[in-house]
Amino acid sequence: MEELEKKNITSIKEEEAEEEIDNSFVPVYHSFATKNDHSHLVSDDYLSILASKDGDFLLSPIGAQVKVSKLEGKVVGLYFSANWYSPCTKFTNLLVNVYQQLKECSNINLGFEIVFVSSDENLNAFDTYRSSMPWLAIPFSDLETRRTLTQKFDVEGIPCLIILQPNDNKLDAAVIKDGVELVYRYGVQAFPFTKERLDELREKEKEKRDNQTLSNLLTHDARDVLFGHPSPKQVSVASLKGKTVGLYFSAQWCIPAKKFTPRLISVYKKIKQQLEGKEDEDFEIVFVSSDHNQVDFTTYFETMPWLAIPFDDPTIKALAKYFDVRGIPSLVVLGPDGKTVTKQGRSLINLYKENAYPFTKTRVGILEKQMDEIAKGLPKTENHSGHRHELTLVPEGHGGGAFICCDCDEQGYGWAYQCLECGYEVHPKCVKPMRRDSDN
Repeated sequence: MEELEKKNITSIKEEEAEEEIDNSFVPVYHSFATKNDHSHLVSDDYLSILASKDGDFLLSPIGAQVKVSKLEGKVVGLYFSANWYSPCTKFTNLLVNVYQQLKECSNINLGFEIVFVSSDENLNAFDTYRSSMPWLAIPFSDLETRRTLTQKFDVEGIPCLIILQPNDNKLDAAVIKDGVELVYRYGVQAFPFTKERLDELREKEKEKRDNQTLSNLLTHDARDVLFGHPSPKQVSVASLKGKTVGLYFSAQWCIPAKKFTPRLISVYKKIKQQLEGKEDEDFEIVFVSSDHNQVDFTTYFETMPWLAIPFDDPTIKALAKYFDVRGIPSLVVLGPDGKTVTKQGRSLINLYKENAYPFTKTRVGILEKQMDEIAKGLPKTENHSGHRHELTLVPEGHGGGAFICCDCDEQGYGWAYQCLECGYEVHPKCVKPMRRDSDN
């Protein structure tokens, strides 16, 4: 598993700093290759690859040996993970909760199992991590099987949850490679992870989003107001109707937010100034707190000029799940009709500041064209004072795209100065040109 670990180590700094995960979600289906002899069905194939020449058993949570054949006919999740990587331990906690809920359902209990495929550094780390898991595991000593599974399913990053369907009298069975995304997005509702079930969930999700309003997002039976300033001022959610609204997911303890929140406050004030005198247009932000306690929430909210959902309100978790927010700070922008305009508000603020308003595709398209024109006048290469190698100007689709600026530690998108040797990237605006020796 050394190769897998090396591939992940390069991205740990960025992901642990902000725990940013791409919100796009497209389940990937892949079929096992079938043999010419149709009597060899896929279910037999996936059972066989869980065993090795040294044994055909897995480890139970208490260390007992469980025959691989016990999985026959079950939906099986292969969980590739490691204790040394914080996104893994975070997802493990969620997966344990989902697994236990499924096991409590009598009609599901016998039809679902998870198998842990470890990327831990040693046996002690494996045993410690496995002690938090209520499911089966490939023995740590069975390196051959762990490597075979990693290669067969093209696992390039962890955490990774591969869902295998049991044989249902078909010549092959679908494999879902985005089990992590499914669990984050749907929880126990994703079971049995069939294409039909996922299509049903996506249809319900689409219907919910089509009917999305500010009221059903921000209120519940016991509350239809938000906190304002000065405290304890209350503002009706209904008063936001017709406004562009940003939902700001953040917390006082969040390190990246210490830079972004002051920037957002400045942009917020400038947008409000731009809209002065416009009766048919306005902008507001609502703080959605992840603070640990009421004191931290109050202290943090006092620094903000906008509104807030009360601390520990049930709406907070519901919004984070609904918008698939897994990293903070995050800014989701809703249009005047209450529908989602973008979940990339933070990136747009970093790139375009107050010019990003109203954050629509049309507005962003205009700004991107302006950026393309500006890029035509930028040097094709730069020597940046913060990096030892020459940087090359690259657009989206040619090495640009979403990235974390290595100079300001904020998100960027599209044009970037990139080191073609080591992948170092910075916003064009963050480049600090340094004269080459040949220029002296």
